[in-house]
Amino acid sequence: MTPKTRFPVPPCVEPGAPSPFTATGEPLRWGVVATGGIARSVTEDLAQLEDAVLQAVSSRSEERARTFAQTHGFATAHYDDDDARGFELLAQDPEVDVVYIATPHGQHFEVCKAALTAGKHVLCEKAFTVNAREAEELIDLAREKGLFLMEAVWSRFLPSLNRAWEIIHSGELGEIGWVQADLGFPSTYDPAARLWDPLAGGGALLDLTVYPTTWALGALGFPTSVSAEATLNDDGVDAQNALTLTYASGAQAQLSSSLVASGPSQATVAGSKGWLRTSSPLHNPRELVIQAFNGESRVEEFERVGNGYAYELRETTRCIQSGLLESPTMPLQHTLDTMRMFDGVRAQLGVRYANDNR
Repeated sequence: MTPKTRFPVPPCVEPGAPSPFTATGEPLRWGVVATGGIARSVTEDLAQLEDAVLQAVSSRSEERARTFAQTHGFATAHYDDDDARGFELLAQDPEVDVVYIATPHGQHFEVCKAALTAGKHVLCEKAFTVNAREAEELIDLAREKGLFLMEAVWSRFLPSLNRAWEIIHSGELGEIGWVQADLGFPSTYDPAARLWDPLAGGGALLDLTVYPTTWALGALGFPTSVSAEATLNDDGVDAQNALTLTYASGAQAQLSSSLVASGPSQATVAGSKGWLRTSSPLHNPRELVIQAFNGESRVEEFERVGNGYAYELRETTRCIQSGLLESPTMPLQHTLDTMRMFDGVRAQLGVRYANDNR
């Protein structure tokens, strides 16, 4: 994405668009891989889509798979057995059309590859993979198979963020000079927990930094250079990081993410005529504050729809129903360019993941 190029607006958030739960075509049968917190939240929204069928769920544990299926109304529960792992069984399930992957980052490549190889469309939770090499291989495989593939950066599809891009690129704020965005919360250290486990792709970068980065990319595009600093723990996991993105125009973006400290979790976009600031959290703001340089200001408010995931689910559904292989709002090149940028950040920070050695 070049600077000053606005993210395309998904049809489901255009003015006058129907509820994202409203059907846009023939029903799709969904499979969900994993049964953790994000899988539960997304499934609650998925269940409200008029053209979604909750077909199958998979887990390593038979108890978790069966409980999740019963709780949310899935027809089938797949789980690890002596012959195959749960996600492999789900990928081979002929009743599944599209797979949503909610495993830890370090497992995304393996699970996504199995689903694509089996002929399933895929919506894969962010961060898409742990490195650009994995991302490129999956993108090539999806294109070879003629299948839809998208990274689930749900913020990209929210009305509040799309309204922010409209304001920023309308010229109302003038020439954008800098962006500041932060996201952090104190997470108790547990080397076996997803957020801290190096094997799972743990750390602030993959789990949190994608959200502040979304604001920089939405306002300014991809940078010409990135400098990064981080605090690493004894396991080599980044407990927090700070990125400075620099642009040919002279604009800068300061992005910070933390697993040890709580911040305002807001984004500010500042221009020569005024600034825009989000309410908290920046990845799903209910309000935008727009302040003109001359002192005039206003607040724009946005309604919460479900858990907030309906818009990305609607876009996935619409694209598959229309025969598209990627979303115009979340194109695969953006995902690949982001992973390449994060690879460069990790090189500066000294962060490595087990998958880097694959």
